[in-house]
Amino acid sequence: MRIREFYDRITEQMALGDLWDQFKADAQSSYRLYSEDINWEEMERLPKWRRYLRVTKALLWAMLLYLTPARRLILVVSLILLFLGMASPSQNRPIALGFYGGLGLLLVLALELADRVIMKRDLQIAREIQHWLVPESPPVVEGLGIAFATRPANTVGGDFYDVIVRPSVENPEKLLIAVADVAGKSVPAALLMATFQASLHAILTWNPTLEELAKALNSGACERSNDGRRFTTAFLCEIDLDSKQMRYINAGHNYPILCRSQGSLERLDQGGLPFGILRKTEYEVGQVQLREEDLLLIFTDGVVEAVNASDEEFGDDRLVSMVQSQTSDSAEEILGSMRDQVNQFVGATRQHDDMTWMVIKT
Repeated sequence: MRIREFYDRITEQMALGDLWDQFKADAQSSYRLYSEDINWEEMERLPKWRRYLRVTKALLWAMLLYLTPARRLILVVSLILLFLGMASPSQNRPIALGFYGGLGLLLVLALELADRVIMKRDLQIAREIQHWLVPESPPVVEGLGIAFATRPANTVGGDFYDVIVRPSVENPEKLLIAVADVAGKSVPAALLMATFQASLHAILTWNPTLEELAKALNSGACERSNDGRRFTTAFLCEIDLDSKQMRYINAGHNYPILCRSQGSLERLDQGGLPFGILRKTEYEVGQVQLREEDLLLIFTDGVVEAVNASDEEFGDDRLVSMVQSQTSDSAEEILGSMRDQVNQFVGATRQHDDMTWMVIKT
């Protein structure tokens, strides 16, 4: 009974199949991390036996480099002691050396786990802060159904979305929608995402037009883009809540899909370069008339680039087919169906980019 309780505690009562899927996902993620600096073209020119040895050596060296110098030394010494202990098991001294080698490995593991726990705790706090920067639920807008969701690849991500009702005394109320994707992932992308959010809300206090908003966001992004390497793709649109006329700017973002009630599709591609690349970029404004039962899907590239265990991408064609097949009445149901299909496709495979969906249903 105690053995069963111990097993349930360390596995969190996960099924063996789920544990295996989780292990494979972790192994694939670790392999990508350790192998990213390997020159694969050079490896392909080597004979097979030399290739395996060189790849193994490169992976082991990459693992060492992720440790601090002191931990590298402890690990190397521990492996040597462990090898000596296994080489001559009939002699007492080598056995003792192997024992101390095992203790050294446990010490390195304990130190690495301590770092991981501290980092995980800090990242969890960062994730909570990031949740404060995006709306928890969409505003209630007459004549429009709105639903959104995000799935970060890591604890924190670089995707951003917001839906803001902009009141006006002289003109009808307008709904501003922003979906953005900062280049990169994890903590660096999350920090830039927070900066983008702060810039957006600060600029909106000036009551700018959509064109002025895009130019100001681009100007601010250029100041912190590290010579264009930290750019941000974004889709900005403004919907007149009386006429349902929509004006939009696509700043290098994935083309949103507008599915008309009769089944025809439009891709919203008018705009310009991503924010942060060229300060003098001029942004073209697109315009569409939303009609009853139209469906607008805005998404980030993590959706179409989602991969399964076979490293096959979900792809734009699947996304288009998925949008055309939607017959649900509410935006929430449509969003739920889309997320389920993508999640079913990727399974337990760890993703390399954040996914964000926003559904607008008229």
